[in-house]
Amino acid sequence: MNALLFNRWFQLTVGVVAMVATANLQYGWTLFVDPIAQAHGWKKDAIQWAFTLFVISQTWLAPLLAYLRDKLGPQGVIAVGGLMVGGSWVLNSSADSLTMLYVGGVVAGIGGGIVYTTAMGNALKLFPDRRGLAAGITSMAFGGGAALSVMPIYDMIKASGYQRTFFVWGLIQGGVILLCSVIMRRPSVIVTRMALEVKDTAAAEKLASAPDTTPAQMLRTPLFYVLYAMFTMVATGGLMAVAQLGPIAKDYKIADSPVTILGLFTVVALPFTLQINQILNGLTRPFFGWMSDKIGRELTMFIAFTAEGFAIFALIYFAHNPVSFVLFSALAFFAWGEIYSIFPAISGDLFGAKFATTNYAFLYTAKGTASLLIPLGSWLKDTYGSWKPIFYTAVAFDWIAAILALAALKPMCAAYKAKMRAQQPAVSPRPPALAESTLAQGVLPRVRE
Repeated sequence: MNALLFNRWFQLTVGVVAMVATANLQYGWTLFVDPIAQAHGWKKDAIQWAFTLFVISQTWLAPLLAYLRDKLGPQGVIAVGGLMVGGSWVLNSSADSLTMLYVGGVVAGIGGGIVYTTAMGNALKLFPDRRGLAAGITSMAFGGGAALSVMPIYDMIKASGYQRTFFVWGLIQGGVILLCSVIMRRPSVIVTRMALEVKDTAAAEKLASAPDTTPAQMLRTPLFYVLYAMFTMVATGGLMAVAQLGPIAKDYKIADSPVTILGLFTVVALPFTLQINQILNGLTRPFFGWMSDKIGRELTMFIAFTAEGFAIFALIYFAHNPVSFVLFSALAFFAWGEIYSIFPAISGDLFGAKFATTNYAFLYTAKGTASLLIPLGSWLKDTYGSWKPIFYTAVAFDWIAAILALAALKPMCAAYKAKMRAQQPAVSPRPPALAESTLAQGVLPRVRE
């Protein structure tokens, strides 16, 4: 049991389970909107403010929540997150006013933010040699985790009402996260154990993390702001295009058009597009994360961002064809979701493991910045009376970010890593015998995250 608890793949799985338990806060919310409106007579746009508050709380408070995780360790912090995740839905189950519903949204956002930053931070710390894959698997759990429970929640709402569903699933989700908090271990201890066991110099170098950079130091580097600008551009372009898929399909009169897949079965264009897009949006994260581990973060960014730009460009010109609409929107989603695996990975590569959770949390606020720019899409449509300006803007953002990845980011990363290595004091290699004797005695050096 002790060996299992200190196995990094097992610990990654624990983080994934915790992420799955928070996924319904975002992806299951839509199932409750209509029942709440019918029960209380509240307007749907007023109800949706609870979801807006959830997103704002989860995104903009992420640096503070991540700092607490880096300062206090994962177990106690994620336990508080579990209590808040479960408590938010229990609160929603008895909410008899919009104010209470909004409070539930804020509590859910804080709790979900704690779980997200802790699980992602653990992945970055546990896998300094495979950060892209680990971050991709973890983010996929949040993006696709709700698929496991959407139908049970839907059925319970129909059978027992939304209040009971909120209450029961709040207890389930909170309980799962609390169990995960008991099982979690500090990543630094696990990586230290692995480093002591490694006798191959090349393998040991892969486990060695970059020099640790504090959040304050990171925020003073131009490199962070290049990353932030790229993250914001790609997130904004993708969100603007993706948010308009439904209206575009209706304007082109293909939303209800039949699409035959490989001559085997026929589906309706828009619902099928939305379903396949969610699947690909989840699968892309570990795929591109794994690719970035193999060929480098910057080259992977260039490939993904370029592909997304071409997909969006083609989408607007071939959207009148149902099959093309499905294919190109699917490609756009597949090339877009990777930002949630590559950016945390490159953040850990550059700024080290000790403050990896907090450092990525600052970068993650780019998602919040991008969400504030989404109304730009509606303004372009109203001003020019066409969808093309929206898509041209999205394509421009993608291709500018792709060029920056190789022309600016890659040389800046190389220069920054060389500078940080030069500042590190020389350390004599530890003899293999020391590793064996230390492990035999069950003694580990004092480590801090």
